[in-house]
This record gives sequence, structure tokens and C-alpha cells, in this order.
Amino acid sequence: MYHFISGYTALVAGTEDGIKEPTATFSACFGAAFIMLHPTKYAAMLAEKMQKHGATGWLVNTGWSGGSYGSGNRIKLAYTRKIIDAIHSGSLLNATYEKIDVFGLEIPTEIEGVPSEILRPENTWGDKKAYKNTLLKLGCLFKNNFETFTNYKIGKDTKLTQEILAAGPNF
Repeated sequence: MYHFISGYTALVAGTEDGIKEPTATFSACFGAAFIMLHPTKYAAMLAEKMQKHGATGWLVNTGWSGGSYGSGNRIKLAYTRKIIDAIHSGSLLNATYEKIDVFGLEIPTEIEGVPSEILRPENTWGDKKAYKNTLLKLGCLFKNNFETFTNYKIGKDTKLTQEILAAGPNF
């Protein structure tokens, strides 16, 4: 729910007027301009439907890897397809996972047809210090963006709100 509410994406040159290099941006529920209710209401609805139907949710990095803009590359479409294939086949449900710093996301250690080094973002960066600095900067962007949602309580108690906040960056 945290990542759904955050709606993180990037403005990319060629798709956005005046953009020369990718710029981080957030759009609540990936469609802030079109939602009528508070974003946390949509997140609660999504969670309820996922739980009711036994659905799983996956965050897939189909963007940049190996360094910041100008030194890294987009993740190859063939790898993205293999990741999506693994989601659809259910094989990721039985995979081994490692937790990454700051965001606490669990990342599979192996996906058939995908080089394991791209699964852990820091493995693709030659400059590990630049990776860590970029990760912390991104974590701060997420925290600052989410400030607008922290005072809105979901339900009769704050349990759900606290669960959502716990899924955010931790550093």
C-alpha cells in the first residue's frame, strides 16, 4: 500500500516537455489527477480486494540500473519479460529472497534467464558510494512525499496506517 499510495515514477525526456534527464516524481495511486477520494482509501480498497482474492503484488524495476542517468542503462526488455514470466508462472512464490537496505524490499536471488547481478541494484553500480548516496536520496524523496499522507488515519484505529508507514524507507 505504501508504494501504491506513493505512486513513484520518473519524468523522462521525450515523454515530458522540457525534461532533459529522468526526474523522480510521485503521483498518488499512479493517477493523482483522476482520484476523488483520499489515496489511503484506494490503498485500503486494493489491500482488501487482494486479500479477498488471494492476489499478490510485485514491484518490478523496469527502469534504470548500473548507475545514475548518463552512466547506467535501462533494464533490458528481455529481462523484464523474464521477471514478469516468473511472476505469472508462480515461480517467484517459492524463490529465495534477500532484503535490501533503506527500503527493506525483498528481492529474489535468482530468476531464470535474468543475470542475478541485476536483481540487486548495488551489484550493477561500479561506484558503490554513489549507489548508496543515490539510494539515500531516493529514500528521502519517498519520506518527504509521504508526509502529506501521514496524518490521515484509516479505520477506527491506527494499525493500518502504522503498517503502511512501516513499509516505507527506514534509515
